[in-house]
Parts: sequence; C-alpha cells; structure tokens
Amino acid sequence: MRPIRVVHLGLGGFFRAHQAWYTGFDQEWGIAAFTGRSAALAETLTRQEGRYTLVVRGPSDDDRQVLTSVVAAYPGSDAPTWRSLVASPSVAVVTITMTEAAYAPEGVVADRLVAGLSARRLAGSGPIAVVSCDNLPGNGEVTARVVHELAARLDPALDEWITANVSFVTTMVDRITPRTTPSDVREVSEAGGWPDAAPVITEPFTEWILSGDFPVGRPEWERGGARFVDDVVPHETRKLLLLNGGHSLLAYAGSALGHETVAEAVADPACRGWLDQWWDEACRHVPLPAGELTDYRAALLDRFANPRIRHTLAQIAADGSQKLPIRVVPVLRGERAAGRMPVGAARILAAWIDHLRGAGAPVADAGATPYAERSGSVRDVLALLAPDLADDADLVTETEGLLRGAEVGR
Repeated sequence: MRPIRVVHLGLGGFFRAHQAWYTGFDQEWGIAAFTGRSAALAETLTRQEGRYTLVVRGPSDDDRQVLTSVVAAYPGSDAPTWRSLVASPSVAVVTITMTEAAYAPEGVVADRLVAGLSARRLAGSGPIAVVSCDNLPGNGEVTARVVHELAARLDPALDEWITANVSFVTTMVDRITPRTTPSDVREVSEAGGWPDAAPVITEPFTEWILSGDFPVGRPEWERGGARFVDDVVPHETRKLLLLNGGHSLLAYAGSALGHETVAEAVADPACRGWLDQWWDEACRHVPLPAGELTDYRAALLDRFANPRIRHTLAQIAADGSQKLPIRVVPVLRGERAAGRMPVGAARILAAWIDHLRGAGAPVADAGATPYAERSGSVRDVLALLAPDLADDADLVTETEGLLRGAEVGR
C-alpha cells in the first residue's frame, strides 16, 4: 500500500478525477482524503479500500481506469484523525478542493487548516505545503490570507510558525467532471466486473498548472502532465473567464431556454452566438497571446459539445453569488473602463438575475438571498455585486434590456 504523504480536504468527483489521478502516476505517494460534510462517500470508499473507477468519456468511447492513489477516506467530521494526519512527519502536502464559499474568513478551509497546522506545530513535524485547487484567482494567496487571519486571532505564536514553515501554492485546475448518476454506477459495475459504488465520470482533457514551493517534497505530478510555472495568473484568468464564465452564461441563459446540459446549450445557435460574444470581450482581459486564446476557444467548443459528458446546467448554476464576482465582474469593469459596452457580460448578469427570479435552473446558492430580494432592480443587484458599477446608467439600461420579457429585442 502507498504511504500516506498527502492529506486532502474535499473528497468529491473533481478531486478524484484530477489531483488523485495525477498522484496516481507516483507509487510512492498515497492520499488520505476527507469529505467536506457528508460521511457517505468516505464510507463507500473505505469499503472499496479506496479503489474507484475513473471513466474518461470521449465523444465516442470510454477509457476505464481503476485508481488506487486514495489509500484512506474519512468523513469531514473526524477532526481528531484530520489533526493527527496533518501533524504526521510523513505528510508533506495538504491539498484542497472545496467551494468558493469555503474560503470565507470563518469558513471550513481556515478552520480545518489552522487546526491541522496547530497540531503539526505541537508535534514538531516541520514544514509543509498547502495547495488550493479551487476556482479562485490567486487561490494560494487567498488560502494564506484566511489561514493567517484566523491563526493570528487564536494564537500569534502559531501565526508566526505558519509564516516560517508553511508554503501556500497557487494553482490552476481544469477538467470537466459532471456528477455521477445512478445509471453511471450501474454501467461501470457491469462493465468492470466488480461492484464499484463510487465511479467518477470525466472528460479526456485535463490541465494543472502550479506555482510555489514544496519544502519537504511532492509527488511527481508532471508525469501526468502537470506544469510548474513562475506565474499562474495568466492561465487562471484564461480558465476563469473563458471556461468558467462560459459555463455560467450557458447555465443561466441556456437553462432559461429549456436546455439541461452544456452540450445541449452549446448546440443552440443562439447560445453559441452569445458564447462567442462573451469570449470576444473576455479575451481582451486575458494576458496571453491571441493565438493561444484562439486555440483554447476551439478546444472549449469541442469539450462543451461532447455529447457523452452530461454536465448539467443546474450543477453549474449553483452558488452564482460566489462565482459571478470572479468570472464576470472583472470583464464588466474592464470593458466599462475602456469605454465599451460589454453586452456579453451584461447578458450573463441579466440571465443570473432572471435565474434569481425563477427562470431556468433552480436556485441553489447559500448566498443568494440578498440578491434575490433585490432582483427586481438591476441597479440594486449591482449595488451588492459591484458597487462601483451601480451608478453606471448605461450598463443598467443595457442589462435591463437583456432580461427575459424585456421589450428590447436581441
């Protein structure tokens, strides 16, 4: 059995399709993974001794791989085991895949990391690297900030130890991983010849770009194609605006048209036109060569159109109040500062407001309430989402004209 040298927080499908897949190439590194909340997946994987099937689903066929890099799975409520493992001198890396909301100052990420790092300090186990793998700009810096803020309040000496001993690595991650359905479980079990109750479905494309130090080592993730760079920002900006922003557009505008999946929405000429319009605007704010962005857009269209990846718009639509500030607002600001009217970005904002009013996918967003209460007024929504834009009368008028039922034709 692989030795436990990585501890992971956020035991879900994306982690098992991404970081666990990359770690699988290095037999000297095993992962102990903790769920965010529910104990069910940890119990299932424990029964399977950590094994699960990764189904890489291309447009015409599947490639099935049985992964064994997760050697232990625990419920997120098992705080003693979490502290014990993070404190272990054999553990060199902590990785995280949660949600944007988990990075609030009093959120799960800060709470868990500070508890684990405090135990490591007391055990005298030395340095460690913390690697965020979430869709946040500068996710390493965000993680460091919330950890330092909490540690400084609880114990200034702990905060000093973290400064001296903990590296916060910034990453960009990319692999579309829809939720596994009951029919997926049945098909995988029948095809694989063993009762796998926790398979993961994912696409062939995968990308992982990292920047930062690993003071006591790391898996050879580059065996799976991971890249290590000095600056992740251009790559994360490309992904957040083009892929994630495009997903948000399709999730709100596409579901309002009756589409259920990304593939259905991108096949709709109206949605495809809106997507190109959004990408034209967003690309002006991605600091990468034009040719690279053109190639990335073409690859995204192929990925979005894969009919065998059932990525539901309802799944993507969740937590819009956390996603729009980092996926859409930067383009709104940048375009207005340049004197342009960002119709593509305004359409996403309008479609989200329609979503809050009940159009399309159901609202599943813990932070939606204050926005929903103000959804009768574009200006009031902007006052919460981007206060500096709330008095932009032209932007407000443009967005109002893009709302469903507006008399302004588009």
